[in-house]
Amino acid sequence: MMKPLLLILDDWERLISASPHWSRLDGQVEVKFLAVPIAEATNGELAVVNFLMAIRERTPLTEEVFARMPQLKLVLQTGGHAYHIDQEAAKKRGIAIALGRRIKAPLASVPELTIAMMLSLMHLIPQAQQAMHAGEWPLLTGRTLKGRRLGILGIGRHGGNVARIAKTAFGMEVVAWARPGTTNNYPDDIARLPLDELLRTSDVVSIHLRLSKESTGLLNAERLKSMKKEAILINTSRGAIIVEPALVEVLKNGHLAGAGLDVFVHEPLSADSPLRSLNNVLLTPHIGWTVEEVFEEFSEIACTQLMQFLQGTLPDPELLA
Repeated sequence: MMKPLLLILDDWERLISASPHWSRLDGQVEVKFLAVPIAEATNGELAVVNFLMAIRERTPLTEEVFARMPQLKLVLQTGGHAYHIDQEAAKKRGIAIALGRRIKAPLASVPELTIAMMLSLMHLIPQAQQAMHAGEWPLLTGRTLKGRRLGILGIGRHGGNVARIAKTAFGMEVVAWARPGTTNNYPDDIARLPLDELLRTSDVVSIHLRLSKESTGLLNAERLKSMKKEAILINTSRGAIIVEPALVEVLKNGHLAGAGLDVFVHEPLSADSPLRSLNNVLLTPHIGWTVEEVFEEFSEIACTQLMQFLQGTLPDPELLA
């Protein structure tokens, strides 16, 4: 009797395949890593897939994709979001979607990158690096984080860790804003401010919001122009929260000192994006989550969830409603 097949997509770093956790499935499930984009896979390869592991949003899981996998029962979606999944199509076909919300490693990696961007921009490290590699010895004057106000948009798991690091390690004053209706418990030493006041008074603004109808385009031209000219803006959350053309304008015109961006409206960022030509912007290719510890945890969680699914014990809260 053939074992059910787990197909794993987009293991570009080859860290998922290197994980020892897959040995736990020996004798129960056949594990296959797809070496090409799913669009290039044959119908024969996909027709026998029972379980699918997706690495974040690297492959959109559309009605067309699901139609090619008639035996698919479960999607193991790494991370806690499913923006790229046609959920109605999955529901219609009886495909369960398990989310990796229990993952802990990004609670370190994303705040670390956020703080690294703050330090790099305040101390002009990108400019120093570029000049030194060009044979120059530049005269640069940076600024410290100590005593400055950090405004955090979204004081959840990532934002809360950024707040703690900023206060304890750098002596920053931390204030925060959250969308109306959220129930985050604010520490006593973090003031909750209206959005416009936070933007107007903060030296550093860091975004840690989920993408939603309300947060999409939240930082528009008017709000960006209201920020201090000496302020810097950090986004390691979701690109669409900022109106990118408006951000380009304020950075070009000196209405904002700098920005650190790990996320963009469209990824990969286009080669001709005007953001690439601005020397006061620090750009990284969505690396907040791409650390060794995250890939190892992805593997462990997906393996555990699949075993629980086979045993009928996968907890309901881990399934997308």
